[in-house]
Amino acid sequence: MSTLSTAIIGCGVIGRTHVEAVLQLADRLVLTALVDVDVTRAEALADLVEESIGSRPAIYSTVQELVAADAPQLAVVATPSGLHVEQAVVALEAGAHVLIEKPLDVDLVRARRLADAAAAAAARGQVCSVISQHRFDPSSQIVHAAIADGGFGRITSGLATVPWWRSQEYYDSGDWRGTWALDGGGALMNQGVHTLDLLVWFLGRPATVSAEIALLAHEGVEVEDTAVATLTFDNGALAVLHATTAGYPGLAVRLQLLGSDGSAVIEGDALRYIHLKKDAEGAAGAYGGGDNQAERYSVEPPTGVDATKFSFGHVRQYYDLLDAIDEGREPLLTVEQALLALAAVRAVYISAVLGRKVRIDDVIAGDYDDVTLEVPTIEVPAG
Repeated sequence: MSTLSTAIIGCGVIGRTHVEAVLQLADRLVLTALVDVDVTRAEALADLVEESIGSRPAIYSTVQELVAADAPQLAVVATPSGLHVEQAVVALEAGAHVLIEKPLDVDLVRARRLADAAAAAAARGQVCSVISQHRFDPSSQIVHAAIADGGFGRITSGLATVPWWRSQEYYDSGDWRGTWALDGGGALMNQGVHTLDLLVWFLGRPATVSAEIALLAHEGVEVEDTAVATLTFDNGALAVLHATTAGYPGLAVRLQLLGSDGSAVIEGDALRYIHLKKDAEGAAGAYGGGDNQAERYSVEPPTGVDATKFSFGHVRQYYDLLDAIDEGREPLLTVEQALLALAAVRAVYISAVLGRKVRIDDVIAGDYDDVTLEVPTIEVPAG
């Protein structure tokens, strides 16, 4: 298991998270390059890297410059969402393994192009994955394993809320923030996509979406700061999804999963409650009720990984990526799975714009590619 030369493309906030993750994996990854159109920002991050490990990564302003000079073995795309596909395809065609920050992109047409490029790269032995670090949270791993084992019986429903706050200054901090072209959406695409991905991972393939979106607490923003949706799934399960960046001061993400033989609650990435009939001493009565079995479960972090750092989930996903490379298998989060999550987000927006229920398969097939996304105007009665 040799070390892989690694380039981080994008040196903003999330790029720094990836740098932190890569430096924790020094036995497998060597940070050799940083890429950013703002060279000053890249140089500042390179200073921190040099201070930390004693060596300085090379600086490039574009992915094209990077691969022309010295193509890395692993390229990490951490730029604004609307640039992901273009940069990932360049890296794949240069022979690199690729890890893309969420979401896959903001445009399904481009995302399909990346899916084709990733499939061609896989045939050459390359691995391409998309960040969905919360699949690697211990709580998510426990719940998913219990589902796979049949512990929940028939999954009947899910409820997910992302009740966050982002200030006006947050949206004003970058020209790309809050735009359809580069951010791809607001509270759902940027903040809630991880929780939607968990819903899909737990409940299965979504079938239909009915949704509403609104811009309620921010100005000068194209996208929504509040979204609500109901989803149906191929297995018959139902779910309610809520995401907002207009919930001052911001509360913890909460996901409830309910089945015929068990239920679970994940809050703030921690397993707050789980009860499985098969592990209970007696069956619940006619009106329900059961003890919390959460203390029975624990998942230890990989050796040498700091579970207190924000990059903890990213590091766990890097381990999966490296194992996929070493073992010649698919990563836990494939481009096709990420494309499904992106289609679900777009289905929410399309449903809200058109004012009707939308089928996920039609979105994936491209039936709504020409729909222009916008936040519907809400008429507030005077007085």
